[in-house]
Amino acid sequence: MSPQPAPVPLLIACALGIEQFALRAGEGGGAGGPVTVLRTGMGPRAAERSVTRVLTDPALAGAAVLATGFCAGLAPGMHPGDLVVAEETRDPAGTVPCVGTDLLVKELVRTVPGRTVHTGPLTGSDHVVRGQERSDLLTTGAIAVDMESAATLLSAVRTGERPVAAVRVVVDAPEHELVRIGTLRGGISAFRVLRTVLPAFYEWHRSLLLPRR
Repeated sequence: MSPQPAPVPLLIACALGIEQFALRAGEGGGAGGPVTVLRTGMGPRAAERSVTRVLTDPALAGAAVLATGFCAGLAPGMHPGDLVVAEETRDPAGTVPCVGTDLLVKELVRTVPGRTVHTGPLTGSDHVVRGQERSDLLTTGAIAVDMESAATLLSAVRTGERPVAAVRVVVDAPEHELVRIGTLRGGISAFRVLRTVLPAFYEWHRSLLLPRR
């Protein structure tokens, strides 16, 4: 019998302590290999440093990388608690295509029933985006923005060939900006959704181990 291939590690990267707490609260079995939840810190530079450093660990050689956490929706009609599955991440440093987008959408719809799942480009920023800047980013084709996903995935693929993806939960949107009344409710909704997404991430991870036809 031929030896079985070593399990592919999974690195799940988020920026904030509250995001890491939500993910760990939802942890359970079912991943296709070892799982690491990394808190990178806020902003693209922090994400780049943290992800690059962690992926030098031989235990994470070839790891799949999934960026997650909260984001700002750009499109009208988005609501706190909606999910965004990136088809690609982009920022001035580069664009990275994501792997397994359709599977992630399917599994999120199953895992988090009743929540709207949006797909499209996810753009990066080095600051919180509001008002007219949000509208300007929408004209580029992006459907959501956050500060770490693009830097996370770009850093990941620069360290070696690997599958990458990004899934974010909308915490504010054009009609529900953070500065408005109702922010707390939107934040709680987004937190609750983030606690439930890990089974979908694990299914995406397991799919990477299947033979390609």
